Parts: sequence; C-alpha cells; structure tokens
Amino acid sequence: MKLVPLGDRVVLEQLEAEETTKSGIVLPEKSQEKPQQAKVVAVGPGTEEVKMEVKKGDEVIYSKYSGTNVKLEGKEYVIVKQSDILAIVK
Repeated sequence: MKLVPLGDRVVLEQLEAEETTKSGIVLPEKSQEKPQQAKVVAVGPGTEEVKMEVKKGDEVIYSKYSGTNVKLEGKEYVIVKQSDILAIVK
C-alpha cells in the first residue's frame, strides 16, 4: 500500500527525534520533542490556485500543530497542506 495525496496535500515522514542533548544527557522517549523537520514522501498534483513547490525527497520544516498523523505498514507519516510547510532545507 502507498499513500497518494490529493490536491495540495503533501505526505511527510518525520525525521528521528534527538535522543541526547548537546551536553550528552539521554532523554526518555516521552520527553523527546517531535522534530518539525521531515522528508517529503509524496506530493499531490496541486490545484488551479496552488502550484506545488515541494517535490519528493525534499527535506522541509512544517508548522508544529499542523497535519494529520497516519500509521501505515509500521511507519508513521504526517499529511499536511503545502501552506503548512514553512521552508525547504537545503
């Protein structure tokens, strides 16, 4: 199975959360903040009003409380509108 986004939606795979702080303190899983940085897995076709600016494989930063979390075949994904993506990391 695979996710195929519709309209101006984008499927993201979150990057792993940091398990240790810069000073070397190991964080328990509950304390780890989910990163807002993710890899684009799939991109919808866009709409007449919205031209898609991201592409599969891009690393992006997205709004903290946006999107819908989906679990498929043991992996977790976030489906967001393109307008919820704040930047492309280069």
